[in-house]
Amino acid sequence: MRTNLITRAGYQKLEAELQHLWRVERRETTEKVAWAASLGDRSENADYKYNKQKLRQIDRRIRFLSKRLEDLKIVDYSPQQNGKVFFGAWVTIENDAGDERRFRIVGPDEIYDRKDVVSIDAPMARAALGKQVDDEVRVNTPGGTKTWFITEINYEVNADA
Repeated sequence: MRTNLITRAGYQKLEAELQHLWRVERRETTEKVAWAASLGDRSENADYKYNKQKLRQIDRRIRFLSKRLEDLKIVDYSPQQNGKVFFGAWVTIENDAGDERRFRIVGPDEIYDRKDVVSIDAPMARAALGKQVDDEVRVNTPGGTKTWFITEINYEVNADA
Protein backbone atom coordinates (compact mmCIF):
# COMPACT_ATOMS: atom_id res chain seq x y z
CA MET A 1 0.00 0.00 0.00
CA ARG A 2 1.25 3.44 -0.91
CA THR A 3 1.76 6.20 1.61
CA ASN A 4 -0.76 9.02 1.22
CA LEU A 5 1.76 11.82 1.84
CA ILE A 6 2.67 14.44 -0.74
CA THR A 7 4.53 17.74 -0.86
CA ARG A 8 2.56 20.89 -1.61
CA ALA A 9 4.32 21.25 -4.98
CA GLY A 10 3.50 17.63 -5.85
CA TYR A 11 -0.15 18.13 -4.95
CA GLN A 12 -0.37 21.27 -7.06
CA LYS A 13 1.19 19.44 -10.01
CA LEU A 14 -1.39 16.62 -9.80
CA GLU A 15 -4.17 19.16 -9.42
CA ALA A 16 -2.94 21.04 -12.52
CA GLU A 17 -2.81 17.77 -14.48
CA LEU A 18 -6.40 17.01 -13.50
CA GLN A 19 -7.59 20.47 -14.56
CA HIS A 20 -5.70 20.24 -17.88
CA LEU A 21 -7.16 16.80 -18.62
CA TRP A 22 -10.68 17.92 -17.76
CA ARG A 23 -10.68 21.36 -19.40
CA VAL A 24 -8.39 20.85 -22.41
CA GLU A 25 -7.60 17.24 -23.32
CA ARG A 26 -11.06 15.82 -22.73
CA ARG A 27 -12.85 18.64 -24.54
CA GLU A 28 -10.55 18.40 -27.59
CA THR A 29 -10.80 14.62 -27.74
CA THR A 30 -14.59 14.71 -27.39
CA GLU A 31 -14.76 17.10 -30.34
CA LYS A 32 -12.57 14.75 -32.41
CA VAL A 33 -14.76 11.76 -31.53
CA ALA A 34 -17.89 13.68 -32.55
CA TRP A 35 -16.26 14.78 -35.82
CA ALA A 36 -15.07 11.24 -36.62
CA ALA A 37 -18.51 9.81 -35.78
CA SER A 38 -20.14 12.24 -38.19
CA LEU A 39 -18.15 10.73 -41.07
CA GLY A 40 -20.28 7.62 -41.10
CA ASP A 41 -19.22 3.99 -40.61
CA ARG A 42 -17.50 3.81 -37.25
CA SER A 43 -16.35 0.21 -37.60
CA GLU A 44 -13.65 1.15 -40.13
CA ASN A 45 -12.99 4.69 -38.93
CA ALA A 46 -9.48 4.80 -37.42
CA ASP A 47 -9.89 8.38 -36.16
CA TYR A 48 -13.03 7.41 -34.28
CA LYS A 49 -11.49 4.28 -32.74
CA TYR A 50 -8.25 6.02 -31.75
CA ASN A 51 -9.93 9.05 -30.19
CA LYS A 52 -12.57 6.95 -28.44
CA GLN A 53 -9.76 4.90 -26.87
CA LYS A 54 -7.89 8.09 -25.95
CA LEU A 55 -11.07 9.46 -24.34
CA ARG A 56 -11.38 6.32 -22.21
CA GLN A 57 -7.75 6.73 -21.08
CA ILE A 58 -8.33 10.39 -20.21
CA ASP A 59 -11.49 9.54 -18.26
CA ARG A 60 -9.67 6.76 -16.39
CA ARG A 61 -6.86 9.17 -15.40
CA ILE A 62 -9.40 11.84 -14.36
CA ARG A 63 -11.20 9.33 -12.11
CA PHE A 64 -7.89 8.17 -10.60
CA LEU A 65 -6.64 11.72 -9.93
CA SER A 66 -9.97 12.87 -8.49
CA LYS A 67 -10.03 9.98 -6.04
CA ARG A 68 -6.30 10.12 -5.25
CA LEU A 69 -6.28 13.87 -4.53
CA GLU A 70 -9.01 13.31 -1.91
CA ASP A 71 -6.85 10.72 -0.12
CA LEU A 72 -3.56 12.64 -0.11
CA LYS A 73 -2.25 14.55 2.89
CA ILE A 74 -0.03 17.56 2.13
CA VAL A 75 3.06 17.74 4.32
CA ASP A 76 4.64 21.16 4.64
CA TYR A 77 8.07 22.00 6.03
CA SER A 78 8.33 22.67 9.75
CA PRO A 79 11.39 24.35 11.36
CA GLN A 80 11.43 21.49 13.89
CA GLN A 81 12.64 19.21 11.09
CA ASN A 82 16.00 21.01 10.73
CA GLY A 83 18.99 18.78 11.21
CA LYS A 84 17.16 15.50 10.69
CA VAL A 85 15.85 13.59 7.69
CA PHE A 86 12.08 13.71 7.36
CA PHE A 87 9.55 13.84 4.55
CA GLY A 88 10.43 16.56 2.03
CA ALA A 89 14.14 16.67 2.92
CA TRP A 90 16.89 17.00 0.35
CA VAL A 91 19.52 14.48 1.45
CA THR A 92 23.09 14.13 0.21
CA ILE A 93 24.73 10.78 0.93
CA GLU A 94 28.18 9.37 0.23
CA ASN A 95 29.63 5.87 0.41
CA ASP A 96 33.17 4.72 1.28
CA ALA A 97 34.15 4.81 -2.40
CA GLY A 98 33.32 8.52 -2.57
CA ASP A 99 30.17 8.11 -4.69
CA GLU A 100 27.76 10.90 -3.84
CA ARG A 101 24.02 11.07 -4.44
CA ARG A 102 21.45 13.76 -3.72
CA PHE A 103 17.73 13.11 -3.57
CA ARG A 104 14.53 14.40 -2.05
CA ILE A 105 12.18 12.21 -0.05
CA VAL A 106 8.68 12.63 -1.47
CA GLY A 107 5.39 10.76 -1.78
CA PRO A 108 4.98 7.88 -4.24
CA ASP A 109 2.83 10.05 -6.53
CA GLU A 110 5.75 12.44 -7.15
CA ILE A 111 8.51 10.10 -8.31
CA TYR A 112 7.61 9.68 -11.97
CA ASP A 113 9.78 11.36 -14.60
CA ARG A 114 12.29 12.45 -11.95
CA LYS A 115 15.66 10.99 -11.10
CA ASP A 116 16.39 13.23 -8.09
CA VAL A 117 13.58 11.99 -5.84
CA VAL A 118 12.96 8.87 -3.75
CA SER A 119 9.60 7.65 -2.51
CA ILE A 120 9.04 7.68 1.24
CA ASP A 121 8.21 3.98 0.79
CA ALA A 122 11.63 3.15 -0.74
CA PRO A 123 14.20 1.29 1.39
CA MET A 124 16.69 4.18 1.10
CA ALA A 125 14.17 6.70 2.43
CA ARG A 126 13.00 4.43 5.22
CA ALA A 127 16.60 3.82 6.32
CA ALA A 128 17.42 7.56 6.28
CA LEU A 129 14.37 8.83 8.20
CA GLY A 130 15.28 10.42 11.52
CA LYS A 131 19.01 10.39 10.80
CA GLN A 132 21.37 13.38 11.08
CA VAL A 133 24.49 14.55 9.24
CA ASP A 134 27.37 12.06 9.66
CA ASP A 135 24.96 9.23 10.56
CA GLU A 136 25.36 5.89 8.84
CA VAL A 137 22.52 4.63 6.66
CA ARG A 138 22.42 0.89 5.97
CA VAL A 139 20.17 -0.22 3.12
CA ASN A 140 19.39 -3.83 2.27
CA THR A 141 19.48 -4.30 -1.51
CA PRO A 142 19.31 -7.39 -3.72
CA GLY A 143 23.11 -7.05 -4.08
CA GLY A 144 23.62 -7.02 -0.31
CA THR A 145 23.69 -4.39 2.38
CA LYS A 146 24.99 -0.98 1.26
CA THR A 147 26.32 1.61 3.68
CA TRP A 148 26.02 5.35 3.08
CA PHE A 149 26.82 8.39 5.22
CA ILE A 150 24.64 11.48 5.33
CA THR A 151 26.69 14.54 4.40
CA GLU A 152 23.96 17.17 4.06
CA ILE A 153 20.29 17.69 4.89
CA ASN A 154 18.23 20.67 3.87
CA TYR A 155 14.65 21.64 3.17
CA GLU A 156 15.03 24.02 0.24
CA VAL A 157 11.62 25.16 -0.90
CA ASN A 158 12.48 25.92 -4.54
CA ALA A 159 15.05 23.15 -5.14
CA ASP A 160 12.58 20.91 -6.95
CA ALA A 161 11.87 23.19 -9.88
